[in-house]
Amino acid sequence: MIEAVGICKQFGDNMVLKDINCVFEKGKTNLIIGQSGSGKTVLMKCLVGLFEVDSGKVLYDNRNFSSMNTNQRKKIRQEIGMLFQMGALFDMMNVQENVMFPLNMFTDKTEEEKLDRVNFVLKRVNLENSNALMPSELSGGMRKRVAIARAISMNPQYLFCDEPNSGLDPQTAGVIDILIQEITREYDITTIVNTHDMNSVLSIGDQVNFIYKGQLWWQGTKDEILETTNTELNDFVFGTELTSRLKTRRS
Repeated sequence: MIEAVGICKQFGDNMVLKDINCVFEKGKTNLIIGQSGSGKTVLMKCLVGLFEVDSGKVLYDNRNFSSMNTNQRKKIRQEIGMLFQMGALFDMMNVQENVMFPLNMFTDKTEEEKLDRVNFVLKRVNLENSNALMPSELSGGMRKRVAIARAISMNPQYLFCDEPNSGLDPQTAGVIDILIQEITREYDITTIVNTHDMNSVLSIGDQVNFIYKGQLWWQGTKDEILETTNTELNDFVFGTELTSRLKTRRS
């Protein structure tokens, strides 16, 4: 579980986050949604320590991450998996080398143990026997699955996903969504997904946190979001013709 307690973040005269209080639950896909410029990306960066909060605190299972020094944070960071927006694979490394990279950096496992782990996570994301492929040989969906394999290679307790469906077609995006949700439940991970994809929200939104002008404006589930009377959330969720039709059919 990760908790944001009274988080405020300001850049110059711009107050980007205003007293954010929310709990991201273990074993659930916790989504952060909001318009561009709403503060959702800043919130995620504060949660992982890329930005320091101006006030408030971030708790990882009751451990005050915000008050820790660099060395103290290192242990928690080794418990975190990151799935970056475009996958962020190393182009000069093959699939095996990409997935093994965190194991080389942060563990003293033997080569055999690391290879066993690489093969295990690649099999879990349905990329068995793809070890020798280069990133240039992978489709967009395969790149995302390799990135997921790398993110879980260290068996993390916490998984952060930044726009995991960016650049994918709807069908492939759906596959990635379900894979993230399955891994979250299977390994009982605290997963936080930063997204603007409403298909993701309506598919895997165990908990949805809507950020509006730097404030936590609404919280609920993927089912509750379809019934909300929150004006700003409705404008965001049902701003397309497709989602508008969905709302009308349920009315």
